[in-house]
Amino acid sequence: MNERREIKINVPVLARVEGEGALDLHIRDGRIENLKFSIGEPPRLFEKFLEGREAFEVPDMVARICGICPVAYQMSAVQALESLFGWRSTPWIEAMRRAMYCGEWIQSHSLHIHLLAAPDFFGYSSAPEMARDYPDEVRRGLRLQSLGNELIRLFGARSVHPVGARLGGFHSAPPKDRVTKLLDRLRAALPDAENLVAWTASVDVPQDQQDFVSVALRHPSEYPLYSGRIVSDTGLDIPVDRYEDHFKEHQEPHSTALYSLLEGRSYLVGPLARLNLNWDRLPEPVRSTLAKTGIPFPSRNVFHSMLARAVEIHLAIVEAIRLLENYEPDVPFVSGHTCVGSGFGCTEAPRGLLWHRYDVGEDGKILKARIVPPTSQNQARIAEDLHRSIEAFGLDRSDGELRLHGEKVIRNYDPCISCATHFLKLKVIRE
Repeated sequence: MNERREIKINVPVLARVEGEGALDLHIRDGRIENLKFSIGEPPRLFEKFLEGREAFEVPDMVARICGICPVAYQMSAVQALESLFGWRSTPWIEAMRRAMYCGEWIQSHSLHIHLLAAPDFFGYSSAPEMARDYPDEVRRGLRLQSLGNELIRLFGARSVHPVGARLGGFHSAPPKDRVTKLLDRLRAALPDAENLVAWTASVDVPQDQQDFVSVALRHPSEYPLYSGRIVSDTGLDIPVDRYEDHFKEHQEPHSTALYSLLEGRSYLVGPLARLNLNWDRLPEPVRSTLAKTGIPFPSRNVFHSMLARAVEIHLAIVEAIRLLENYEPDVPFVSGHTCVGSGFGCTEAPRGLLWHRYDVGEDGKILKARIVPPTSQNQARIAEDLHRSIEAFGLDRSDGELRLHGEKVIRNYDPCISCATHFLKLKVIRE
């Protein structure tokens, strides 16, 4: 096509994402002149709220950062503070934390696949519209999401902003009869999980191969949820307390969340990055289900993120069954003294690496907090992906097609924009 045209596309509010974001796209003479994935949602200043609060208050406070991923924030916080205080949780507590985390992966990934992402690939504007033609698939998504919520509720007393977790473990141990009933539901959900992997693998996604850096936790023996070292496919391998030595953040004028770079380069966190780096840690039943799809990993196609989420749902159900099948209530928490210093924690939220740092004073109160959520880490990668993917899609497409493709790329990352807008660099000059 030889026609030269100038196109300006503005999507002021992105649909089917958590929080408020926008896309600005300016094409001139057959090339992208300017592209912005804009986050204008006001900073929420959670780190500042935490200053001066007792360390014991932190898990309940950070759970309010996100209604979809409260467990991730709680687990990163307790890991950071317990590591500083020298508290050693029991194997029972570690196992139950992992089981609770499985619930969050199940509910979050199910919501994204069936209600947010799938309509993009099947040509619908919303999940209710898609449900008219795919009622069984949408019902499956709701069943799995409900199951994940129930697993969170088992340990957290409620599924949204749970209150059952605390420093040292849990406030109480669930009774055995409740665990037994939930185990029945988990086992009954295995066919849904296996079918979901096959279904997402069959979806006709763009074949968009890109060069990007994958970053995730890696554990010596298990697929990473709660613990591990931070690794990349470019050779990074560090303990969580060395994060700030390698990852640097900066402010962009159009974003109220900081951009993060690894050694000066954008990087990917989330389910695809985790699977790319940890596919060999999948338990045998999950690895077998993935192998049947014929799609090899590691993958360079970011649109395989939806399949990666389905694989992780299957993994989370298999793991929850393993962790709970011989369940017996035990002492729910350990305790000890607080101390002065800095504590670091890092876990794998559904959307990717979630890093916390807390500086604690002599009185056991928080002096300073720093929280780096997955979406802010993915911002630079999203912008880079938009540029490459839209060019590969074809700049001669109609304005409507370009707009929809841009939204599809953004939603594929499942950005939690509200989680990302913690940060604000403030410089005050007084004369």
